[in-house]
Amino acid sequence: MPSPKQPAANKSGVWAKIRPLLVLSDHKRPWGAHVTVALAVGLPAIIGVWFNHFAIGSAASIGGLASLYLRQTPLSHRMITMALVTFGFCTSFTVCLLASFNPWLTVAALGFVAFWATFICRYFAVPPPGSFFFIVIASVASSAPFELSLLPQRAGLLLFGCMGASVLALAYSLIQLLSGNTSGIHSAEPTEQRVVAILLESATIAAFIAASYLIALWLGFDRPYWAPISCAAVLQGASFRAVRHRNIHRIMGTAIGMGLTWALFSLTPGPWALALAIIALCFVIELLITRNYGFAVIFITPLTIILAEAESASSHIDQLILQRMTDVILGCSVGYIGGWFLYHQKHYRRLEQRLLGVFDK
Repeated sequence: MPSPKQPAANKSGVWAKIRPLLVLSDHKRPWGAHVTVALAVGLPAIIGVWFNHFAIGSAASIGGLASLYLRQTPLSHRMITMALVTFGFCTSFTVCLLASFNPWLTVAALGFVAFWATFICRYFAVPPPGSFFFIVIASVASSAPFELSLLPQRAGLLLFGCMGASVLALAYSLIQLLSGNTSGIHSAEPTEQRVVAILLESATIAAFIAASYLIALWLGFDRPYWAPISCAAVLQGASFRAVRHRNIHRIMGTAIGMGLTWALFSLTPGPWALALAIIALCFVIELLITRNYGFAVIFITPLTIILAEAESASSHIDQLILQRMTDVILGCSVGYIGGWFLYHQKHYRRLEQRLLGVFDK
């Protein structure tokens, strides 16, 4: 006969599995960094609205995401990092935009960017978000309509956003130094020495990100850039357990975030409201991203829609929500399988040893 204590034990067991998904970690960033990111992403949109060109401003706002790579390192290292991130963003965007006229070439370009972004970020031990936003930029470019004549304008707007982020990063850094608030500043992370292991990891991640986009195209999805983005987000987990948690966070957070997006666009917001929403959403995301990824995704969802598809969302929000949720589920599924391969280390160690043996000869 079952014990009356069993239901309570089962409930506690279920809660023990759910609780880690809801916990807020103690890891926090300085308030100045939150404000810098919010302004870097939001100000281009504000400027665009001021000149009656919200679409142009929001395109430049994507470049403002470079501010997410601002770290508490010495000033010279910060600015070199911002310059390299700017170069990486523009290169990723241009490569995938040039390839967007052909689906097969687009998949290859996306895999190419994912491989090199992952390899470089892993080698130089770039902390989170690591390669993620380079892949985001590449995915957005891959799904953009191919118009060669507009390429300089599109790349220029992205560069403008990155430059604005760099200026704000410099201003924040100088204020931090002049105010004597340097307690959190530390030296840069050492480079990773296991080059072959990084190559294998980068190749695996790139293959699954490209596969998620290819499957989405094969299934006939329209502009399925959320599939590779979701796949990349899941693969950012530092272990298979983290991959599993990110998978749940991404799907559930996006579902709730889509509800928030629907509520926002059902109010038929004007350009000024959308520009201010970008700043507010960025600030909230910055507060949450290092504490609980799932909560942050709730606000990342409407931000992404505003930056990349505000015009479509204003007229076809129901259809857009269905399309993007389908993209997310597909991308997370492929990313989960990729995470299983990625964190079964026995196979990688064997292959790494074989490759090292070949290189040593």
